[in-house]
Amino acid sequence: MGMEDNSIAFTLKTQTGAFDIEASVRRIGQDFVICIWGGETPHVGAVAVAQPRPSLKDSRNTSATASVFCVVGHKEDEMAKAVSEILSAVLNARVVVTAGIHWDNLSPEGISRVIQNSEILVEMILKRIAGMKSRNRQKQLRQEEKKG
Repeated sequence: MGMEDNSIAFTLKTQTGAFDIEASVRRIGQDFVICIWGGETPHVGAVAVAQPRPSLKDSRNTSATASVFCVVGHKEDEMAKAVSEILSAVLNARVVVTAGIHWDNLSPEGISRVIQNSEILVEMILKRIAGMKSRNRQKQLRQEEKKG
């Protein structure tokens, strides 16, 4: 499969109306790089690198493990780790996630909303990638038929 057939690159944003966050997604070879940002001062607060592995509970299932680097004073490490592990396990690929989200004086309810939005963002990413893979597969099948 050529690089053109394998290319995935897009940006998404949650649309919940409060504490919305964005993600840029790019496939590089078989791996993925996802940048998540939002708030009044977007930045890089944490970076997680996850790789798929057999589940420790049931080796027939795929799980993932991640390593995280967090900038001192930042709190995006848990989000970056969770997002990278979910995407790595589902996509069966290495995944790098950067996260940097900041709203001044964010309340506990606001923090909960950001976490919920990160979960929504993961679902949006997976749906978009699944749709792109399906279209790429259909295109590949049409090209094979023409060669046929």
